[in-house]
Amino acid sequence: MSHDPRSPLDAAALRAALPRWHAVDAVETTGSTNIDVTRMASEGAPDRVALVASEQTAGRGRLSRSWTAPAGASIALSALFRPEGVPTEDLGLLPLVAGLAVVDMVRDVAKLPQAAAPGDAVAKPPELGLKWPNDVLLGGRKLCGILVEAASIAPPALVVGIGVNVDLREDELPVPHATSLALAGAENLNRTELAVGLLDALDRRERQWRFDRAAMMADYRATCLTLGTRVRVELPGGGELVGDAADILDDGELVVRDDSGARRTVTAGDVRHLRAAEGGYAGEAAK
Repeated sequence: MSHDPRSPLDAAALRAALPRWHAVDAVETTGSTNIDVTRMASEGAPDRVALVASEQTAGRGRLSRSWTAPAGASIALSALFRPEGVPTEDLGLLPLVAGLAVVDMVRDVAKLPQAAAPGDAVAKPPELGLKWPNDVLLGGRKLCGILVEAASIAPPALVVGIGVNVDLREDELPVPHATSLALAGAENLNRTELAVGLLDALDRRERQWRFDRAAMMADYRATCLTLGTRVRVELPGGGELVGDAADILDDGELVVRDDSGARRTVTAGDVRHLRAAEGGYAGEAAK
């Protein structure tokens, strides 16, 4: 029997499959999972508490952008981490950790189409990776939204919010440059299994961040589609930087080599991947 990807989440299955999490709950509808988990943090919830929802009515992304999807067509989850002993200056790497976890889940659980054998007249599978700092791109289009917020800095209590487009059709996408697992041809659209896979990956990547940051950053660089790409960076407060993405430092900063050959470090900004066009670089391949 085929599975309806928009069927309700299985809260009992979620809890049973995630023994390393202190508590995991599932609801069909809420305003914002980040707001809910932030409230839990203020009430003393411990490390590794998570909430998964089928629908958010007041979901938020970075820069207070709204994040919307039809009921049952996505998974929205928020997780609380209390990373004791992590230096304050390293807390900014957690959004990168979240992006890596989504990539892990898509590869390991969603089961994208496989590459065709040489000579086969089959479409190339969609490319999966990260646009700096943590946009998950699938076939050059944005798959999910990630928002990390601090419920507390000292001691650290960080809420990681992730919304993944699972079963959205083309006419249901919030913006033209978005996509969904269904549109990319993923074989597994079972949202309970996807949520389990995402929380499991988030647990593993968060531990890697705390105990083996060098390995985590090596994995990030290997997954980041921005490296080696011609980019335009819209800088906070106005202004822009155009050049080639040359490196990502261990603290997560992006290094861009501008047209004069100078290396400039970017701490924050909106990146656009540029594609080659006749007469130079023009157009945006991914947003």
